[in-house]
Amino acid sequence: MAIFRKIAIVLVVLIVIAGGTFWYLAQGDVADLSVEEVTGTDPVLQEGDAQTVPTVQIAEPVGWQPNEAPTPAEGLEVVRFAEGLDHPRTLYTLPNGDVLVSLTRAPNIEKPGGGIMDSIKGWVEGILMGKAGATGESPNQIVLLRDADGDGRAETKKVIREEGLDSPSGIAWADGTLYVANHNAVLAFDYALGADAVTGAPRKLMDLAPGGGHWMRNLELSPDGTQLYVAVGSVSNIGESGMEVEKGRAMIWEYDLAKGRARQYGAGLRNPNGMDFSPWTGELWTTVNERDMLGSDLVPDYLTNVPVGAQYGWPWVYYRTNIDRRVDAPMPRFLMEYVRKPEYALGPHVAALGMVFSKEGDRMGSGFGGGVFIARHGSWNRKPPSGYDVVFVDFDDLGNPVGKPKPVLTGFLTGNGTTRGRPTWVEWAGDGSLLVSDDTAGIIWRVRSPSAAPAAAIAALTGPSLPPRELRDPRADFEADYLRKQAGQKVN
Repeated sequence: MAIFRKIAIVLVVLIVIAGGTFWYLAQGDVADLSVEEVTGTDPVLQEGDAQTVPTVQIAEPVGWQPNEAPTPAEGLEVVRFAEGLDHPRTLYTLPNGDVLVSLTRAPNIEKPGGGIMDSIKGWVEGILMGKAGATGESPNQIVLLRDADGDGRAETKKVIREEGLDSPSGIAWADGTLYVANHNAVLAFDYALGADAVTGAPRKLMDLAPGGGHWMRNLELSPDGTQLYVAVGSVSNIGESGMEVEKGRAMIWEYDLAKGRARQYGAGLRNPNGMDFSPWTGELWTTVNERDMLGSDLVPDYLTNVPVGAQYGWPWVYYRTNIDRRVDAPMPRFLMEYVRKPEYALGPHVAALGMVFSKEGDRMGSGFGGGVFIARHGSWNRKPPSGYDVVFVDFDDLGNPVGKPKPVLTGFLTGNGTTRGRPTWVEWAGDGSLLVSDDTAGIIWRVRSPSAAPAAAIAALTGPSLPPRELRDPRADFEADYLRKQAGQKVN
């Protein structure tokens, strides 16, 4: 009996130790910095503290009561443009004022990578995302919202396409063609403005690396309508499933509509999301979700321009000079020579998604003129939570972001560990108001300043372009510099 008693005591001690260890690890990393300190053009970047177990703090969605709404910034009002939608994500306003919204969730496929650890990780992620309101069968629908009487509420809510859609997200339209990005392909449909259905078989423009991990595939047409840009996120956090499965991911593709040909446009972008063209410079800009498990203060998501050929360092480097030592894959030669620093930090783990620049005719008022509006979907791995809001970033007269993010819509978090909703996408309505999709609440919010006159157009910058630079091996410059130094040395 004494032996059994000793064994029982040992088991109890081991259980207590295991329970204490689990409790300690579950506490996670509490932020030392405010979200504001890790935003702007010069964010505070602490030393990374690699985590084996991520910090977890999920705000469980509880929805909005009929008389509730987000809190708008002073001078703005917010109303429900549409509600009762099943997980609305991306929004797109057609030239006639009709609004298209994708009802979508992650595809029901096995995450690429394989292996028991990937399976366990996927199982845990499924539990966490379920608590955050992000799981379930994807509706796979494009819905038309129409405000025919101009009262600021969509009285028409109609599914116009379902067949052939598989976790659709990106939407664009031009010259009678509707472009939709499934998680694994970009499709083109014939669609006339004002029609209440999208009929006919789609044309596949290009295959995409299929969903798993970051599954949304967002679209943006160039201002002249000749190029289609496609944002594709990574499978993993830092390439831990191997870089082979990351081929075609963590980048923005450019698809030439006339030639039917795609090329890599920008790379090293862990999870690019919203895209829009700067009214000052005509450059493509995007929001990007950066890496996890370096603590609650790292790494900030960001807003940046994406010149053709740009490289932002994922998974090896973040914010231009910070090497992530956790990455097993060999770093490409000379990567540090050409990787770019993001233009503007949006805060750690805020999950920045949809974005739009100020637009001629917008009705947001002088306090929100000349900048970009961004939906910060909200963190699941920061203590305290970050994001869960819509913010505005000012730009100067040269088209550069300045200052700190300004709140546009807040009040999504309840203060007791839950959230009423999660802002996901932003888009301009035909009347100049800002539409905001709230995916877990199933609502599209309409925001505007009721007293504001339509905004004037932002003057595009003009002037001669810099001459093109010849692409050359950096070793040539190093060798030339070395020879110059050698020539100048004295021989004793």
